[in-house]
Amino acid sequence: MTQTNRLNTGGRIDRSQPVTFQFNGQSYQGYRGDTLASALLANGVDVVGRSFKYSRPRGIVAAGAEEPNAVFQLGATEATQVPNVRATQQDIFDGLVAQPTSGWPNLNFDFMGTFSKVFGRMLPPGFYYKTFMFPQAAWETYEKYIRKAAGLGRSPRVKDADTYDHMNQHTDVLIVGAGPTGLAAALSAARAGARVILADEQAEMGGSLLATRDQLDGQAAADWVKATLDELAGYDHVQLLPRSTVNGYHDHNFLTIHQRRTDHLADKAPDNISRQRLHRVRAKWVLLATGAHERPLVYGNNDVPGCMVASAVSTYINQYAVAPGRRLVLMTSNDYAYRTAFDWQDAGREVVAIVDSRHDVSGRYQEEARRRGIKLLLGQGVIEARGNKRVDGAVVAQLDPTGDKVVGGGRVLDCDTIATSGGWSPALHLSCHTGSRPVWDDEVIGFVPGKTVQQQLVAGAVAGTFTLNECLKEGAQKGAEAAALAGFPSQAVKTPSTEHWPEAKPMALFCVPHKKRNSRAPKQFVDFQTDVTAAAIELATREGFESIEHVKRYTAMGFGTDQGKLGNINGMAIAAKSMNKTIPETGTTIFRPNYTPVTFGAIAGRHCRDLFDPMRYSAMHEWHVKQGAEFEDVGQWKRPWYFPKPGETMQQALDRECLATRESVGILDASTLGKIDIQGKDAREFLGRVYTNAWAKLPVGKCRYGLMCHEDGMVFDDGVTSCMGENHFVMTTTTGGAAGVLEWLEFYHQTEWPEMEVYMNTVTDHWATMTIAGPNARKLLSELTDDINLDRDSFKFMDWRQGTVAGVPARVFRISFTGELSYEINVQANYGLHVWEKLFEHGAKYNLTPYGTETMHILRAEKGFIIAGQDTDGSVHPYDLGMSWAVKEDKPYSFIGKRGMKREDCVRDYRKQLVGLKTKDPSIVLPEGAQAVDDPNHPIPVPMLGHITSSYYSANLGRSIALGVVKGGHDRMGETVYYPLTDGRVVEAEICSTIFLDPKGERQNV
Repeated sequence: MTQTNRLNTGGRIDRSQPVTFQFNGQSYQGYRGDTLASALLANGVDVVGRSFKYSRPRGIVAAGAEEPNAVFQLGATEATQVPNVRATQQDIFDGLVAQPTSGWPNLNFDFMGTFSKVFGRMLPPGFYYKTFMFPQAAWETYEKYIRKAAGLGRSPRVKDADTYDHMNQHTDVLIVGAGPTGLAAALSAARAGARVILADEQAEMGGSLLATRDQLDGQAAADWVKATLDELAGYDHVQLLPRSTVNGYHDHNFLTIHQRRTDHLADKAPDNISRQRLHRVRAKWVLLATGAHERPLVYGNNDVPGCMVASAVSTYINQYAVAPGRRLVLMTSNDYAYRTAFDWQDAGREVVAIVDSRHDVSGRYQEEARRRGIKLLLGQGVIEARGNKRVDGAVVAQLDPTGDKVVGGGRVLDCDTIATSGGWSPALHLSCHTGSRPVWDDEVIGFVPGKTVQQQLVAGAVAGTFTLNECLKEGAQKGAEAAALAGFPSQAVKTPSTEHWPEAKPMALFCVPHKKRNSRAPKQFVDFQTDVTAAAIELATREGFESIEHVKRYTAMGFGTDQGKLGNINGMAIAAKSMNKTIPETGTTIFRPNYTPVTFGAIAGRHCRDLFDPMRYSAMHEWHVKQGAEFEDVGQWKRPWYFPKPGETMQQALDRECLATRESVGILDASTLGKIDIQGKDAREFLGRVYTNAWAKLPVGKCRYGLMCHEDGMVFDDGVTSCMGENHFVMTTTTGGAAGVLEWLEFYHQTEWPEMEVYMNTVTDHWATMTIAGPNARKLLSELTDDINLDRDSFKFMDWRQGTVAGVPARVFRISFTGELSYEINVQANYGLHVWEKLFEHGAKYNLTPYGTETMHILRAEKGFIIAGQDTDGSVHPYDLGMSWAVKEDKPYSFIGKRGMKREDCVRDYRKQLVGLKTKDPSIVLPEGAQAVDDPNHPIPVPMLGHITSSYYSANLGRSIALGVVKGGHDRMGETVYYPLTDGRVVEAEICSTIFLDPKGERQNV
């Protein structure tokens, strides 16, 4: 296969490894090291897509993440399909299959393209908003064809063949960008001993140094890159992440990095390797060394294939050994782009002319151009490209000194490639993600990062430093500074020197004028992906869209997957000129994550199917497994449900566990209960505001039960909170509600009471908790502790003590959820299994019996204790539950839900209230959720009184028991209600107290 544009020598490709791939149904050949873009250019492929609105043929414009046109559908099978992949960031491999995402019926002949030639002027900005509003019933039809015409890829219709994963990391210094600035910074930080992550989105680290012929300390730039990367790779505390885009920068220096681990290897990732990974990184300091994007100049027909940015042409020549044409016209407003003409000529191609918009300019670059015999046209501009599917000429005309008008006749230069450079726009997108506003710099002719509250530094081109020497020095200095700020005393490394030609002042030129006004001139494209033209932006401002954010939304400028990397500055400048404003007055849009598109697979990682939720285990989990426990999932935890012995049914196991606990002693693994450590001088008042009862006078060493309500007064969680010190408390919550309670506490602290000095942290995982309950609980615990006085008068109900249990430091709480004498033993989680086994070693004589959550539910129901979320459903307040004793109305400050409880609906008669229920037939266990009625023979619809919330068979009572809500239930004690069941039976039940066992609480106070 002939690669018509491949140079015979040079580049960083491996010519010994040819690679065959497909594009648009045809086979092509490239080399290992090629991107899909460089390989297509090498094979002379001009048209790679069709434009969004006008379906014009489009070619490759750039060489990196800013590429707007070469966006393909990849994948040889439906299961490996990936939409909207940039050809400039996709390495080729044998068997790669790429398809264009636009063009109907095909890429080379597109019906929409023919249509737009005739009706293109009827598609101004806002066309969709104005046209597709009526009739409303036709919108589904409109949407179908609009989406089809958009030229975007499609999601695969079958299960993805690959896996994806996440990795959480911490680092001292995260450096974004591995160009000269980033590499120098990484060296400084690494030599200081700081943990460094260096991430770069391209396949090879080195940035512009891979595409330049500059020398560093007399050696090729690529050699310095290799030596630097070798040194960095040798440090254990340095992590290099190529093919990794830092796609999001969030608060508190939390960043996400999208790593394409195997996309360059094959259509499907090798077995047992994830295709892509999302790194979730917490960094002490972040150094942005993201470089800059070269701005193309805006001129007539500047989207014809063969129109490229100058630096991309140099990149393809020097890095990939591809000259994307034969005859070049270079237009520039700065000196740096002259290098492209020199690279083109040295590649054996013809430079037709260098067209420089500046009138009076002289220096080393102009002298070199003349020495090379290159025609130099000063004070002129390319005002129009000629050609359809490939450039065949450039119209050049004289410009006035300001670059605002054409002042001379035009002439056509015969060429097949037009490279342009309007200067460099710092790639500041990440700096904007946390709300920082960019600042315009007239010297840079671009926006630079503004002030930030993040622990962030910027260096190199993103900060407006463009010369190689200065980028290296600034990178080394900022890298050392970041390491020092992270706690590592250091000095910047010595950087190599390079020859620098002085550059003349660049010209601020964004849109090259045409002989005709913009609305009549050939289309001058600003945003290639969304077909936004200079005329469209001017029309938007005339229609009253003066905010640049409104201009963006009305025209769709910057909406594409390239997020305006090439076009936004040009668009803002055109809008500013149209409104007679300066660019700083006009401002800029704010970039948001993601920097480049991220696959849904990487976002989800392995949080799917069986791995959607993490499984959490207590310290005693393996013991439970060995004992044959059956488990239930509660708030991500695996909790023992019950412990069946061989041959036992579930009910038989529950009966045995309940009886053993009431008669002697049982043990429950309660480690999963939510535990929140609360400290601060305002901790007492904070608790008083979030609980319904009082906390101001709770002494150290005491515990108290409390209810939590939402603003509407409805109970949503409960638990016991213990006073550990004057300003220190530990709150317990339900297992399933722990995360929600902590979030709720933080929400109120941050938004309603930020002045309160209170600090909260989850400590659920820190403590293993085992509850022993039953008449022999004190005897058993006394065998394992010597320094805790367990006497009933010394260690009372709702007290806690600190001491040792089984030789392990412990907190012991005398609280009960069973109504029995109970102790909750809390030890550091790593010692949990040891203490648990010691309890069983000493508890054998007392028939110590493990019980699970179902037995716990039965024991607590016998005592009428509620379970928040089961006996409450967001529609009952404390008075409905018969728990007025848990509400303190006369606190000096209001608590959450106080006003809600006083709403008209909450104080009306006949509300649903929690009651106990005894079936007339004690053997019948009512199903939870069964509806109560007064008259089962009432015609349908039957008025409902309430429902069953908890229902069990109690072996201790020898009958079934239930809790439920009944309208006006507290005033209906002794009355009968009926429960029609789905099998046709009607069960009668008597309303009674919720306390079925030991109403005076004597058992827990022994």
